[in-house]
Amino acid sequence: MKIAIVCYPTFGGSGVVATELGLELSKRGHEIHFITYKQPVRLEQLTGNIHFHEVNVPEYPLFHFQPYELALSSKLVNMVKLYDIEVLHVHYAIPHAYAGYMAKKMLEEEGIFIPMVTTLHGTDITLVGNHPFYKPAVTFSINNSDVVTSVSQSLKDDTLNLFNITREINVVPNFIDVSKFSKNITLCQRTIMAEDDELIISHISNFRPVKRIADVLKIFNIISQKKKAKLIMVGEGPEKEMAENLAYELGIQNKVLFVGQSHEVDKILCFSDLFLLPSEKESFGLAALEAMVNSVPVISSNTGGLPEVNIQGVSGYLSAVGNVEEMGENALKILESEETLNKFKAGAREQARIFDIHKVVPVYEKLYEQALNKIKKSVKN
Repeated sequence: MKIAIVCYPTFGGSGVVATELGLELSKRGHEIHFITYKQPVRLEQLTGNIHFHEVNVPEYPLFHFQPYELALSSKLVNMVKLYDIEVLHVHYAIPHAYAGYMAKKMLEEEGIFIPMVTTLHGTDITLVGNHPFYKPAVTFSINNSDVVTSVSQSLKDDTLNLFNITREINVVPNFIDVSKFSKNITLCQRTIMAEDDELIISHISNFRPVKRIADVLKIFNIISQKKKAKLIMVGEGPEKEMAENLAYELGIQNKVLFVGQSHEVDKILCFSDLFLLPSEKESFGLAALEAMVNSVPVISSNTGGLPEVNIQGVSGYLSAVGNVEEMGENALKILESEETLNKFKAGAREQARIFDIHKVVPVYEKLYEQALNKIKKSVKN
């Protein structure tokens, strides 16, 4: 199949998942066309059946905000016609599903009928999409998609509760390529980040308020009072300055490393002993899954899709949002002894296998076929 993938090209979960999906589909013989405003961060090289098409938005003084949706729709039309693309897969409802629908309608005017698969990832539904200003457009875009998928049952439930949805929503979880991750003695030189007798705790996010960055530091403060440990904070965002100040207030500034955005996340997770994710909301919890596949147990909140990923007492522990004390106590349970820690590390790795990319991608392939058959039937009728 020739598949166009529309996504955000940044470090966010939706962009990472979309890119990894496209790469795996290309390995399975499909021709993939990424269409977005810059090359996705996980798309390191282009090959014979992987293409990237940049969406350029001409600047006109007339517009206070440049019309990306219009530029994207036009680009989609042109690329579908130029490369005979068969399926359009858009990630994130706003603005991609809306732009995709407009492209479909323009193509139909020329006798070209192409199905659109829309994947809902989280904040496009629970935060942005539910705003009264956007809600009608999001509802319309979802209901006019040929196939709709959601990355967790929790997000599906939220979507059905927040919007008047008439389309079936298929739960297709986020995924990880388990075969890419194996402990390597050379790779995991822990002394780069900590002393031999120090535990390494990590957190990776975009440092937005929803990630509850202050809670990460408070949990670590509880841990550090009982265990010799370092906290590695990976990411950039609006809460970073607050976090740096809080580290000083708690007196743990010498135990916390802020490393900014990193392309070596796997290396950091490789020598981590515990991962903290006390988020206010997570539609799935891809960061937790990436930690688990690296045999890192997770201390998380029990919100959104996290209970579908992190299993209580197996891959880690879950607590109510904001219950820092319990999260700290649970962290110390895992770190109590080397034997207990190793048990949770093994449990985390085993749980991650459920979400192996080779199990999930065939589900998308079947949905593409379903979408194509649906379009063919509608054209005949």
